Amino acid sequence: MTIQFKDESFRGDFSYANSPSNIPRFPFPFPEDEYMYSTNIEPHHAARTGSPFENAFDVDEHYVAEMKDRALVLAEDPGRCQALPHMETAGWDFLELVMVSKARDYPDLFKLTMDGDRWHWINTPLQIDDTFTFGDSSTLPCHPMEYIGRQVQGDHAILDQRDGNLWMDAGIITAQADWSLDFDIGMNFFEWHAPVPLAHELGVFQRALKFLLTLPQGQPSRRLNWTLTVNPRLDTSPENYPKWGPDRMTVTPENIGEKIHLRVELQTFWRLPRSNAILFPIRTYLMAMNEVVTQPKWGRRLHRVMRDLRPELVEYKGLSRYHPILVEWLSQFDDGAPTSPGIFPD
Repeated sequence: MTIQFKDESFRGDFSYANSPSNIPRFPFPFPEDEYMYSTNIEPHHAARTGSPFENAFDVDEHYVAEMKDRALVLAEDPGRCQALPHMETAGWDFLELVMVSKARDYPDLFKLTMDGDRWHWINTPLQIDDTFTFGDSSTLPCHPMEYIGRQVQGDHAILDQRDGNLWMDAGIITAQADWSLDFDIGMNFFEWHAPVPLAHELGVFQRALKFLLTLPQGQPSRRLNWTLTVNPRLDTSPENYPKWGPDRMTVTPENIGEKIHLRVELQTFWRLPRSNAILFPIRTYLMAMNEVVTQPKWGRRLHRVMRDLRPELVEYKGLSRYHPILVEWLSQFDDGAPTSPGIFPD
């Protein structure tokens, strides 16, 4: 195999870490020295070999560990995977897209053989070897969305399109940044985005919805989103707030480089062929501050972004308790030099 999968955890001892070779491929979300909400959507075409943008669905060294963590979350809370009855076809669309993409992009890890409706799927990293009838859920061990959702990194919402809006009618969500599928299921685009400050006033969501409603099949798009989190914990759901909320009290100037993680979401948007629904994968990447600052450009820029972040965003993203000490800690990596455009390290 070309990828060495890590044995690590996103809970308990928090043994998660990025290997030195994995750090430069991190999707650093800031193309310039300041940040404000924007639609920032671009075509999801292959870009830069070795980056998270090279393939349709990125697979990296954390794949097996993330899938084990997903299984733990679903065992504790099956409500993290829900699909309304009319989303069955969309689930099969999702399964097909992932299997075809992964078999094409990672032939040493995944193999798909199609004989009419009879499909044979091999997932070597997870030791899965299944034959099933496409379109017949009784030939899979669970709903097609859950079956493939347990084999692809990132959360996945599936949005039904009707009445000039998008509706969150299905999803497998186990690594979310403080939002709840159980609460949002059945909501429309503006309802589930209601808590976000400033963006409504700036017209960001109106423009985003207009774009998504006309998203064509075969032309996926992507954007990056970000927040910070304490410890490399994937599951920061409202349901488990008592487990992760108190972590904010543990941050000190001495441990902030180890504790605080930049949490980046690579969000992509895919029009599905049979259901006309939109698949919305949210792939989360985590990187400790100590790892971020190994790239001088990133350390320098992150200080400026955090220093000048609007108070409303500091509050909304839950950074208030440790934001001042983070800015002070990052300042040691800012020598005042100019930074180059774009997100990739120099």
